[in-house]
Amino acid sequence: MTDQITGQLIERFVGALRPVVPLVSMWAHGSLAGGDYQPGRSDLDLIAVVERPCTAAEQEQLAEVHRNLGSVNPLASKLHCSYPTATELDDPAHPHLTWAHEELMHRPVTPVTRRELHDFGLVLYGRPPADLLPPVTDRQLADFVIQDLKSFWLPALDHPEWWRRDIWIDLGLLTFARATATLRDGRLITKGDALRVLTELGAPTDVVDDIGQRRYGVPGSATEQWITRRAELTLAFLRSAIEQAIL
Repeated sequence: MTDQITGQLIERFVGALRPVVPLVSMWAHGSLAGGDYQPGRSDLDLIAVVERPCTAAEQEQLAEVHRNLGSVNPLASKLHCSYPTATELDDPAHPHLTWAHEELMHRPVTPVTRRELHDFGLVLYGRPPADLLPPVTDRQLADFVIQDLKSFWLPALDHPEWWRRDIWIDLGLLTFARATATLRDGRLITKGDALRVLTELGAPTDVVDDIGQRRYGVPGSATEQWITRRAELTLAFLRSAIEQAIL
């Protein structure tokens, strides 16, 4: 399934959760499930379905489980997990308790995540997604992708200072490429495939190569000049490309 350190992290995590919450199932989606997982670089995206909402005490225990993982496994900071209840999975907009970026918050299990789970989700514990999770239609998936581009990524282009950071360059361009593939033919593609799509779409070659080095190679330190130029190239490409995609 994956490398030894990630496998050990998942095994320890499931074992630590079971005494804390009424766990029904645990699934992996994202890069780990899609076959493009890069240990130490990729996020570890999990869904832990529980029988009922977690109490305040259980939420404190959950947070402690996550923090403790960080002291024994170097990949734990990349582990993100949502905790939907089995009876609240029907609505893709419903927010669920989620551990991400070292804190508890509430997030929905989006149509993209739901489609990933149905198409290639990994069952790490309990029942499979098909038993609990309603299917996602192509129309629902396309509507979500367009709305995400329109309401999040397009307005984000009005904040050029954000695009000086690696994470905005990587996520912005890769998300757009994956959205393009989904809107064209309903496919969910990996980030590796997204790099090839970006090239096909005419994205700046130097920027695409820059992303590839961070994900699959040995990235060097970026100069201030390159950071500025990279942001300019990305913003110019994405604004035109997103506007065309959402017409």
